[in-house]
Amino acid sequence: MQDSTSVNPKHHLVQNADDTLSLSDVNSSIEAPKDGSFWRKLLAFSGPGALVAVGYMDPGNWVTSVGGGAQYRYVLLSVVLISSLIAMMLQYMAGKLGIVKQEDLAQATRDRTNKPGGIALWIMTELALMATDIAEVIGGAIALHLLFGWSMIASVLTTAFDVVLLLLLMKFGFRKIEAIVMTLIITILVIFAYLVVLSKPELTALFGGYLPQLQDLSSASPIGGDSKLTLTLGIIGATVMPHNLYLHSSISQTRKVDRNDKSAIKEAVRFMTWDSNIQLSLAFVINSLLLILGAALFFGHADKVGTFGSMYNALGDKTIAGAVASPILSTLFAVALLASGQNSTITGTLTGEIIMEGFLHMRIPMWLRRVVTRGLALIPVVAFTLIYGGAEDKLDQLLVYSQVFLSIALPFAMAPLILFTSSKKIMGKEFANPMWMTVLGWITFAVLTVLNIQLVVQIIGQLFGA
Repeated sequence: MQDSTSVNPKHHLVQNADDTLSLSDVNSSIEAPKDGSFWRKLLAFSGPGALVAVGYMDPGNWVTSVGGGAQYRYVLLSVVLISSLIAMMLQYMAGKLGIVKQEDLAQATRDRTNKPGGIALWIMTELALMATDIAEVIGGAIALHLLFGWSMIASVLTTAFDVVLLLLLMKFGFRKIEAIVMTLIITILVIFAYLVVLSKPELTALFGGYLPQLQDLSSASPIGGDSKLTLTLGIIGATVMPHNLYLHSSISQTRKVDRNDKSAIKEAVRFMTWDSNIQLSLAFVINSLLLILGAALFFGHADKVGTFGSMYNALGDKTIAGAVASPILSTLFAVALLASGQNSTITGTLTGEIIMEGFLHMRIPMWLRRVVTRGLALIPVVAFTLIYGGAEDKLDQLLVYSQVFLSIALPFAMAPLILFTSSKKIMGKEFANPMWMTVLGWITFAVLTVLNIQLVVQIIGQLFGA
């Protein structure tokens, strides 16, 4: 793998991304078998879906999902289900765009918009990536604080050094990174499945929670809690991640496909879809488990589990979690939180490189990109930590609003994706979205946009005491 900093010796830090391949170092780097069984081919194409799924179970999901369960019991499970179905549809579009056009969403957007429009979308995407990184910083810092007893400010600053971990992982090659990420996903799944089994949820109410209810959109807030609208959009923002659309459209190109054979391209799209949907189903299960855990163990104690630390303590407190409470459960929770944060760090860095190259046609070394991204995310987190004396409830509130911002940013990534993949001129007749998917995509876009406007009005009203 060639180090990008050696391509142009005159510009060691900032270079023009003259090549047209997304993540050129790993593009088409993994052989896919032309013959063999379904399972052999699926195994070869499996991996990108895991990296995408990571974004759907990062620390940002934890506060919104557990908090949703603790405040409203199983009602918001329907939001988790709908969000996951939306995610599957959008990630299918993103992965298909990458395979068919051999360009990622950032490249496709920049090439089909004027310069001011492209820069505006780049800024929005960078802000969304920063919001994602804020969740990773907060989740990772609190996990370190809980596991090792470090001060909050020391834990926050320690997260700045994860760039070293990522650079070490990149040395092993892309396939190894996929395997490591999948291992961490399974670790998180097993831990939460174990916690939920111990919590003995009420199954009838649980499955009833997957039926959509209009009151999920209520903007009324309980005393000391978040409104259903805030948590609904927080769950959507934490589940359907805008940066994942850019990521998937790039890493779906890591498999080597015969560009001159349409049947080979169709097969690549088919196995990409299988990989994506399987991994997103795992993410759906994990997000459901988070909300179920909040409902089964903490319903009626929402005021006592508003932060990661209070969740950690509650899992060891028999007066809150009941007879199953133990220090082991608390430790498992913190380990899963740390694994989630590190997983998201890997994918966030890759996405940062994709959007900078795609929108600005610029390339900088991965370590510098990571330092800049993490540095920008650290500023508000460090500020909140110092101003509020390390109060975790303030950090968790910052995390919830970072997820709400992601929901606001989502339509800006959705619109070009739906537009491009629905166009027969761009995708060709064989690969353009069917009419039902196009219509469903635009309805989803319209509903999310209306809800986000309603949320912004609600937040402004709260700020000015309306």
